[in-house]
This record gives sequence, C-alpha cells and structure tokens, in this order.
Amino acid sequence: MSKAIVLLAGGFEEIEAIVPIDLLRRGGVEVTLVGIQEGSITGSHGVRLETDEDLTNIHDFLEYDAVVLPGGMPGSTNLSESWEVNELVVRMFNDGKIIGAICAAPAVVLGKLGILNGKTAVCYPGAESHAPESVFSDISVARDGNLITAQGAGYAAEFGLELLRALEGDAVADKVGKATLFR
Repeated sequence: MSKAIVLLAGGFEEIEAIVPIDLLRRGGVEVTLVGIQEGSITGSHGVRLETDEDLTNIHDFLEYDAVVLPGGMPGSTNLSESWEVNELVVRMFNDGKIIGAICAAPAVVLGKLGILNGKTAVCYPGAESHAPESVFSDISVARDGNLITAQGAGYAAEFGLELLRALEGDAVADKVGKATLFR
C-alpha cells in the first residue's frame, strides 16, 4: 500500500484537497493529512479539516511515496513560506517520490524551489508570474517523471486520478475513476 502526505495550510482550496484525498483513499492509498501548524486548518472558503499530524512531527519524509500540495490563496503562499514544507518537498523530489501540486501551488511553491526547471508543468492561469523562469503548458494535468501538476479546482478529480495512477497503477485508477463516474 502506498502512503501519501497531503500538506494543508490556512487558506487551502478545499476542492483541491478533498477530492484527491477521497480518490486516493478509494484506491487504497494511506493518506495522512499534515498541517503546517497543529490542529484543524481552515480553507479559503471556511471549510475546516482536522489534520492527522502537524509537520513538525513528521521526521521520516522518505517513508511516504508522495506529497500533495493543494493550491488556493493564501494557502499556496503559506505553504511556500514554511521552511519545513520546502525541505520536505525538495528531499522527496530528489529521492524520486511523487510530487503533486495543483492550482497556484506549482508556481508559488515548486517554482520557487526550482523543481519545475526543465519540466512540463501547469498551474492556475495567471499564477505563472510567481515562477517567471518556468515554462507552463496549457493542458489540464501534466505528468513529467515524478512531478504531477494541475491547473485548478475544475481538474481536481483528474489530478487525483493521475496521482492514484502514479502510486497504484492504471488498473486501480481506472477502477476508481469508473466507480466515481469521473472516467
């Protein structure tokens, strides 16, 4: 069974967190909700999620197979300003783990870290200005090696299924997509 961390910061986009979490769990992935601070985290539209853990208690990043960064504002900015988030993402990326980011998070978080350099990636239209050295595609979801990015909330299911495909394979992703009518 694969294991994934979903990083939550105040102001995250709820759809971009909840839909991938649900699809990953339906596909058998063990998902841990990790907040950049203790306790519940409130999204950009007032939805509060209880976290399983706060980031300071995650000591062995590499026991996880993926990290997922929901977008939204100011959630993406709050993630990018966390030294612990930056360290976790860079270490996992360099170790070949799956890095998933949606909406503004690809540009605001990954662009700042140089992770998008030479990669095909997408982000929310207009967020490109946060990563001027990166080149973005106009497709809905992009996968380049261990990097999976998506444009925004309207593609949360496609993003979640692509994460599931990377972690558990085509058959599982297709089964979950069919069962949820997303495919």
